[in-house]
Amino acid sequence: MKLIYQQMLGFLSLIIVALTVVSLMFISITTNNAWETNSRQLASYTEMLEENAVLSDMTINTAFLTNNEHLLSGQHVQFFIYNSSNQQRYPFQATQGTIPTKYWKRLKQGESISIRATAKIVTRNGTYRTQNSSIYYRPVFYSGKLLYVIEALEPIETIQSAINKTQKSVFIAFVISALAAIIVSYFIARRQVERINRLRNATHEIAQGNYDVALDTHGRDEISELAADFGDMTNSLQESEKEIERQEDRRRQFMADAAHEMRTPLTTINGLLEGLAYDAIPEEMKAQSIDLMRNETNRLIRLVNENLDYEKIRTGQIILKKKTFDAKQVLTNITSQLDKKAAEAGDSLTVDAPEDLTVFADYDRFVQVIFNIMQNAIQFTQNGTIKVTGKRGFHQSEFVISDTGIGMTEDQVKNIWERYYKADPSRKNTKYGESGLGLAIVHQLVAQHGGTIKVDSTPDVGTTFTLTFPDATDEQ
Repeated sequence: MKLIYQQMLGFLSLIIVALTVVSLMFISITTNNAWETNSRQLASYTEMLEENAVLSDMTINTAFLTNNEHLLSGQHVQFFIYNSSNQQRYPFQATQGTIPTKYWKRLKQGESISIRATAKIVTRNGTYRTQNSSIYYRPVFYSGKLLYVIEALEPIETIQSAINKTQKSVFIAFVISALAAIIVSYFIARRQVERINRLRNATHEIAQGNYDVALDTHGRDEISELAADFGDMTNSLQESEKEIERQEDRRRQFMADAAHEMRTPLTTINGLLEGLAYDAIPEEMKAQSIDLMRNETNRLIRLVNENLDYEKIRTGQIILKKKTFDAKQVLTNITSQLDKKAAEAGDSLTVDAPEDLTVFADYDRFVQVIFNIMQNAIQFTQNGTIKVTGKRGFHQSEFVISDTGIGMTEDQVKNIWERYYKADPSRKNTKYGESGLGLAIVHQLVAQHGGTIKVDSTPDVGTTFTLTFPDATDEQ
């Protein structure tokens, strides 16, 4: 069964049940009120007769009774009077009736009785016939003794006719309400199903790869909340798709860069080997060729080791042996190692750090981080200045490495942590063997230490790296 019919059936069932309960209660209350009203009317008639129909000498005022019956003929109300011996005194006919014994006992005790039973009524020709009637008995006492009983009766069909009219009106109202309920439930169900269908169509669009879908999220019901969550999901999928595309582009670029980095030394080695095999290289150049092949081989080994190192760091396979040591001494040692390279580029290296500066880190990895950043600064700075600053921060050690090199654009800064990314693609084969893996490794190592690394750079002005390493107390 389709959802629209399920919704309609649900709404209609609730409405029909509610209408049925209300209708039955209304009919019940109306019926009870009709009988109670009838009983009160008959009681009032008997009370009036008690005051006027029987005279003080027990003489029955026949004219009064006849006039009242004539006035109430439209309701078919009739009166009977019985004496204390349960003998009918009015109307007096050859065949006299009596009050049933079970009621007579209660009447003698002073109880008025209202019942519905089969009773004899007087026809227009003066005969009796039985008919279902509403009967009211009123006993009249004087000085504690029963004088007479007044009986007022009205055929049930007169009251039932009014009740039937009410029931018919209720039934008509029930049918009209049910038809209105069907129409209303259809439109309500249709609206809900249309909203669900929009979600369904949006799901189909997403399944086909179209994440650019928009849904109406107005309202505060569950479907609106679901549409809002669905919108959040599509936004997330769009972002994921963009990220996947970016990662795929980076993967293709990585494969191309990796192939290029490995192809260059392999081509060099292969060319030299062919030259040696065919004696195309002069004898005096063979030693130099062998040294060149050794250097290119070492370069390939370093490239492979750096890739393996990066993957181990990225996947958390390395164990950092952190300890607190003298950071100023490390900075001085690295500067001494790079002085020659800096001099060849016309750069000057300076260190500005207090003598008691310490850092909590893995010694070898800390050296690797600072060395890579400083070497990178030398590669992109000609006849400039590279300054290393160290200081204590709030429960952490802070280091700033700045240069006056070529700088980077905003887009370049965003990508420098990617493997094989080159801010300056023309520097693919420098004497320092730049592979594009150094900063990617630096970023992972700093993250593993729980520290931070930030880059600020301006083209043709320079670049500044800011690093933090938290203290041991903070880590614990």
